[in-house]
Amino acid sequence: MTGRPPPGLLLGAFGVAALGDLVALLADSGPGHAVFKPLLMPLLAAYVATRKGPRLLIAALLFGWGGDTLLLFDAEPAFLAGMGSFAAGHVCYLVLFKRYGERFGETGGYARRAVLVAAYALALIGTVALLWPDLPADMRGPVAGYSVLLTAMALGATALGVTAAAGGALFLLSDTLIATGVADWPQLPRPDFAIMLTYLAAQALLTRGVLRAGRLTSRPALSTAKR
Repeated sequence: MTGRPPPGLLLGAFGVAALGDLVALLADSGPGHAVFKPLLMPLLAAYVATRKGPRLLIAALLFGWGGDTLLLFDAEPAFLAGMGSFAAGHVCYLVLFKRYGERFGETGGYARRAVLVAAYALALIGTVALLWPDLPADMRGPVAGYSVLLTAMALGATALGVTAAAGGALFLLSDTLIATGVADWPQLPRPDFAIMLTYLAAQALLTRGVLRAGRLTSRPALSTAKR
């Protein structure tokens, strides 16, 4: 007996907390959101720890927790600090994608990679250009800089296959929805629900993608023996 909770229990607890947070947002329950949101990433990080996942993945999720918690406060300094915490998480993800992507064999050919780079670059340039005039002047630089890092993370996730790529794309979508709110654009009904739904799916998919890549790249001897 190790005294650690089983991974399935922690993953189930994350699912329950995620459902609770989404229901709280639909019910417009600020207290419910404030209770559930800070539980989400620590539970997912604890799941990774029990799976003996990479420490950088745990760090990325905990930086996400920092951003989640800071964004609960409706103040610009907290928003900027939260953006910084998420940015640190993106750096962790980028290092993981670099570490596993070269050995994972999912990067594809040069043509495919060029198309992906061009698509994400166009998305970045187009989004920032459209948002720029409507962003508060003191937010333009931080939002643009964060957008570059976020897009690089989403692009880097494609090196680990479809699951991680979907996670990176959903993270990009989630934060773009936040940016449209900062720019005071017309919003979808229940924008906070859409933001959290895409964010939670993104973190879960990125976690699954990194764990899978880590398992596959930790068995080089087996892969060599089958050739």
